[in-house]
Amino acid sequence: MFKKYISSLVLLSSLQFVNAQTFIQAYQDRANQVSQTNVNTYLQEFEALGVKRTGTTQNNNAFNWLKNKYTALGYATENFQEHSWTASGLSSKNLIVTKTGSLYPNKFVIVCGHFDSINGPGTNDNGSGTSIILEIARILKDVPTEYSIKFIHFSGEEQGLLGSSRYVSQIVNGTSPKMDIKVVVNLDQVGGLKNRTNNKLYHDRDQASPTSNNAAAAIAVQELANCTLLYSPLGVDFDPAESTDYVPFQQNGEIITGYWEYEGGYNNPYVHTANDLLVNMDPVYVYNVGKAATGAIQHFSVASKMTLAVDETSKILESIQFYPNPAKNILNLKMDKTSKAFTFELTDMSGSLILINKNNNRQIDISNLKPGVYLGTLIIENEKVTKKIIIE
Repeated sequence: MFKKYISSLVLLSSLQFVNAQTFIQAYQDRANQVSQTNVNTYLQEFEALGVKRTGTTQNNNAFNWLKNKYTALGYATENFQEHSWTASGLSSKNLIVTKTGSLYPNKFVIVCGHFDSINGPGTNDNGSGTSIILEIARILKDVPTEYSIKFIHFSGEEQGLLGSSRYVSQIVNGTSPKMDIKVVVNLDQVGGLKNRTNNKLYHDRDQASPTSNNAAAAIAVQELANCTLLYSPLGVDFDPAESTDYVPFQQNGEIITGYWEYEGGYNNPYVHTANDLLVNMDPVYVYNVGKAATGAIQHFSVASKMTLAVDETSKILESIQFYPNPAKNILNLKMDKTSKAFTFELTDMSGSLILINKNNNRQIDISNLKPGVYLGTLIIENEKVTKKIIIE
């Protein structure tokens, strides 16, 4: 995240927007497909790639890691674009993966974020946004959308938006006719802070020059906030759009918006340091931001509204509660009645397995565990639900 300052915080009531859009069950069904396990895995692997400073071997390794992820998701060679650029003495590449729309194949919804880091692995800034983009791409791969979607991973953000600015000047404006962009949604630093409630999300509002696109951007950020309220458990707040990868698009006259963590935010002590690590984040928050973003990208791209079937296992998982939370000595599992076998796993925030129970036991002895924040995962057949658990 290259954000530097707050020009003027915009505080708007979320209630004035919630009725502006209609809830779509199919969008919720797909938002619910965001996988906590996938998010955790992406964050762990991103962290293991090390410091991804632009122009380094580690940065190039991260680029190839992203390409391999999309290949594994089933995206074909013709979906990929590698945009090489050189600026400020640095050379790197942006990765662009395109999903073609059914009605408006030449008008694009862009969902983007940077994968470079500085002074540390950048697991929050911006492994968090990177992980969510990968999940959206996975979930929507075979879902018909009226508008095309471009999943873009930029390099050079930390050195001054180098990759995104070159993409706009060389690709967006280099296309004849100029690329037609419906909206740009950026994901940057949405990892939250450990030991915080992390139940609210900033939505970025364009208040900068040129002002010709501000009115349309104001509508877009309201729609983005609506989707958060409709398809995730997070609350809504607003902040000014500032220096991250949507800025070159904004300066080009495009409609932009994006997300940013609420807790930590401008005062996150770990960002841009060697301690920007998964252990200092809240991966459940990343999961919830992923649900919001999946709902929003479906909205902007006009995804199919055909409702997905919800089987018995999914209904049981939706009913899961872990209590009390915070817990001490005993953790209880509450769910709708089921005769199906289930497994409960408890991991620490670094992903290490602490406890596993395969005996359908709904009371878990945690008396020997150290106080702290953990992730509890309940698995039935091939489906999982993960929740944050605090042990006192």
